[in-house]
Amino acid sequence: MVLCLCADPCPGVYPLVAFALSFVLLVTEAGKPKGVGAVVRRTVAVVAAIVLCLEAVGIVVINGIMATFVHHQSMSLDGLDPDVMVAGTWAMGGVSGFFLAVCGTLFLVAAVRDRGPGRWGRVLLVGCAVVHGVLGALAVGPVGWHAFTFLMVVLGLIVFALLQYGGTEPAGSTEPAGSGEGAPPAGEGPPASLDKGPVVGDGPARA
Repeated sequence: MVLCLCADPCPGVYPLVAFALSFVLLVTEAGKPKGVGAVVRRTVAVVAAIVLCLEAVGIVVINGIMATFVHHQSMSLDGLDPDVMVAGTWAMGGVSGFFLAVCGTLFLVAAVRDRGPGRWGRVLLVGCAVVHGVLGALAVGPVGWHAFTFLMVVLGLIVFALLQYGGTEPAGSTEPAGSGEGAPPAGEGPPASLDKGPVVGDGPARA
């Protein structure tokens, strides 16, 4: 990565990289749930869902092309069976595509319900963001800055969508216990009994 920066292999791409990094920083600071309308939240979630679903299709297609190429060329890596390589390539593409499709579905459901995903859904989406960040750092050398820019933009979009739903909770989940319809109003207890018990000293005890 340092050699790529020193040799300046792609002049003109650095503004795009600076834009991607600035976008990530801006959404991290500005993406607060307060004051954000439902239309903005749903729009961001729908865009994130579309991008992730397209990325899922793309990763499956790329792995399919690689598997087909390896199969027709009977390529082998360190003595590995070509059929094993083909099956591994298809499996990696299928798992990656399924993972991205699930993340996109979570954002789509969040947009429809206008409610953030649950705890495990957030864990899955955070993991997706981390994977994009790691792949972006690793893709600079073998692929180039264009792949890095794309992955950083997707990372920023995922973080932005997560922050938009950071404070949305189900309605009524914050009501204190005992505040239902059957509970008595505040400051009112059960009616006091006017029966003071038996009277002692004035003849026979009477209730």
